[in-house]
Amino acid sequence: MVAHRLLIGLAGMMGAAGVTLAAASAHGADASRLASASAMLLFHATAILAAVALLARGLLHGGIGLVAAFGFVIGAALFAGDLTLRQYAGHALFPYAAPTGGMVMIASWLAVTLAAVAANR
Repeated sequence: MVAHRLLIGLAGMMGAAGVTLAAASAHGADASRLASASAMLLFHATAILAAVALLARGLLHGGIGLVAAFGFVIGAALFAGDLTLRQYAGHALFPYAAPTGGMVMIASWLAVTLAAVAANR
């Protein structure tokens, strides 16, 4: 399925960005924002891969599971993008971008729960 392949590709890019930010955090002065951004990207890249695998096995409701997986992408991108921009450019992506990303990730985890309950058995 095209959406699954897109999600896998996005997860790979998020994983690469997460490792890059982890390295920048380890070698930069006062780079704690980058460590948080890295963690969110790495955790949610893995969650996306897991969601795609669960979708392929029919263990998550298709529509809800896809919304959750894309929510992980959007939420992690907002959160990590905002923190990274603050670190390097000194300003936010937009007001409340990081908290918005965090709320999207929380909602996505709740959507995974719903997708598991609603899956065809």
